[in-house]
Amino acid sequence: MTRDGTETVSAPTAVLIAGPTASGKSSLAVKLAEMVDGVIINADSMQIYDQMAILSARPTPEEMGSIEHRLYGYVSPSERYSVGRWLDDAVEVIADVRSKGQCPILVGGTGLYFKALTEGLNAVPEVPEDVHDYWQGELERLGRPEALYTILSVRDPDMAVRLEPRDGHRILRALEILDATGKSLLEWQGSEDLRHDPVVAAGATKLVLCPPREDIYAKIEARFDQMVELGGVAEAVRLHDMGLSPDLPAMKAIGIAHLAAFDRGEMPFDEAIRLCKRDTRRYAKRQMTWLRNQMGSWPSYDNADDAIRGFRNLIEGSWTRV
Repeated sequence: MTRDGTETVSAPTAVLIAGPTASGKSSLAVKLAEMVDGVIINADSMQIYDQMAILSARPTPEEMGSIEHRLYGYVSPSERYSVGRWLDDAVEVIADVRSKGQCPILVGGTGLYFKALTEGLNAVPEVPEDVHDYWQGELERLGRPEALYTILSVRDPDMAVRLEPRDGHRILRALEILDATGKSLLEWQGSEDLRHDPVVAAGATKLVLCPPREDIYAKIEARFDQMVELGGVAEAVRLHDMGLSPDLPAMKAIGIAHLAAFDRGEMPFDEAIRLCKRDTRRYAKRQMTWLRNQMGSWPSYDNADDAIRGFRNLIEGSWTRV
């Protein structure tokens, strides 16, 4: 029995719940955690940050209920956090949860996090901040990613031919790795050395919660209005006023740029909200494409009720594993 008297059932080694933003993943995770004495672990690349609970749609204390939640709101927006660092943290938390006889339930919309958990991650070292700052400065000085691409083409032609000349982010990453390690990113990607072995590959129950697109879009519209009512503009302004580099992952959160621009009088309120909702819809569409292409073998449900019914198959000894 759980603390609140709910009957529990025999749990798998882990439960993975993926889905696009505004699909209802967080509330589903709480319901499943109640069934298996679970601890919910965040697998969303924006909900890790503190000072942005509203714009990242982090579950509120009321939504979390009595279920323990881990890896939420514990990283400063000023940090250059990565999938590798998240995997390190997740491995530690999963081990801790299992040591207490509980079931880790990982929930989020960041596909790369799930990929790292289930397939492992190449052991590419973290790039020192001064190396990153140098190449970021070069990109800003030269003004166009094609100029960095020319440099990469000379220094690492095999890697360069795999990239688009306008893809500044990936070109920057390739140059950083080359400078920091003396090895091409291509070599690191081809290495069999993993940062961690696949963590939840065996015995884990995996599912995708992906309602119809029109339902997702309607939820996005309503939820963003609610974010604004809860103080989303003030949160965006605080983050913007921290003076952080715009290339930091946290500063790319949807809403910061447009809402801060409204606050400065550079954009009408209605236009700022329209752009935020548009960007969120585009983000959800990209997530749905990823889920379809990368997680097509995972059982997928249109709504939480169907997902719970599928989950209850455990009682009959028929977990769906992939």
